[in-house]
Amino acid sequence: MLVLIALSVLHVATIILLLVATIDNAWWVTDNMRTDVWARWIWQDNKWNYTDLPDHASYPSDYLQAVQATTVLACIFCIIGLFVFIAQLFILKKGQRFTISGIFQILACLFIMIAASIYTDRFHIKESGNYGHSYILAWIAFGLTFISSVVYFALRKK
Repeated sequence: MLVLIALSVLHVATIILLLVATIDNAWWVTDNMRTDVWARWIWQDNKWNYTDLPDHASYPSDYLQAVQATTVLACIFCIIGLFVFIAQLFILKKGQRFTISGIFQILACLFIMIAASIYTDRFHIKESGNYGHSYILAWIAFGLTFISSVVYFALRKK
């Protein structure tokens, strides 16, 4: 029982990390700019101003859309995985319970890894600045979704 509670807490924490990584505006940061996968925020006149992402070669739109899509898909699959996990506790018999939840988690893991990898490879290559906390949270969420998927597959056998 304690393992199921711990796994539920891990799953909810992963969902929160994925949502923050997807929504928050800190994938790339400088002293006067914050960029996420949706927009850019620039510090002017003592306030943060919303601007569109640049539309030039350093921000290829096809890669940007791939990053946006995969972050959203990671969130969706992780949330569905939690609901499937809860449903499987009551519906399926022992030995079949956690396979589907593990599949949803490994898909969420794959999608967030793809998003962070594309962002690392294609954006801000020759710019000065640092990766922000949302980017770091995306990689942490990758690790946590992988761990939870492995635990789901290990629990399937018990």
